[in-house]
Amino acid sequence: MDQDLIVQKFNGAYIADERTFVMGIHHGFTAHISGRFAGQRILETCTGGGFTTMALARAGAHVTTVEIDPGHQDQAKQNVASAGLSGRVTFVLGDILDSRILAAIPPIDGAFIDPDWAVGGPDHRYRFRNSNTRPPADKLLNHILNKTSNAAIILPPLIDVRELGGLPPHEREALYLGGNHELYCLYFGNLMRSADETEFRISTRGQTGA
Repeated sequence: MDQDLIVQKFNGAYIADERTFVMGIHHGFTAHISGRFAGQRILETCTGGGFTTMALARAGAHVTTVEIDPGHQDQAKQNVASAGLSGRVTFVLGDILDSRILAAIPPIDGAFIDPDWAVGGPDHRYRFRNSNTRPPADKLLNHILNKTSNAAIILPPLIDVRELGGLPPHEREALYLGGNHELYCLYFGNLMRSADETEFRISTRGQTGA
């Protein structure tokens, strides 16, 4: 991976491969989202390269993060260590949809959910329900809401928001980088600040605003 691209996206000379780079969220978004978890004990699903893990660890009291891919977890451990945050993070290797793993997670105040949207193929569609993300986004959200009502989940901008009907009350925040709508983040429980759709923008000059 081009180190300059990694620094630009994640604000540090971290380790990434092509998949964890694509999966990783821009540091301006992770810093913004993690602010909702200030001082909390956080469960993170789908660690990837650990880029959101680091933002959550800086804001929260402690992060327990679950990853199914050993290679991705190794990257995340190295990145978290290089940021000096290893003491604030517990890594768990396994399938977050395994009820035994979820039951073994220590008490938490909230959860951050980021299924792997970096999927493709001729049959791929950006869906929330019955999605082919790893793990499926709707199943993952329902699974985590059994652990805590305070959760945030990342969704791509191309989903049909009508698929979100029937979910518990939530705030749908649209995240923009420059003029591009990059992501949605849904907030549930005490992470909500509004019952309406909100937005957060990062300008191409690096200035942020709500």
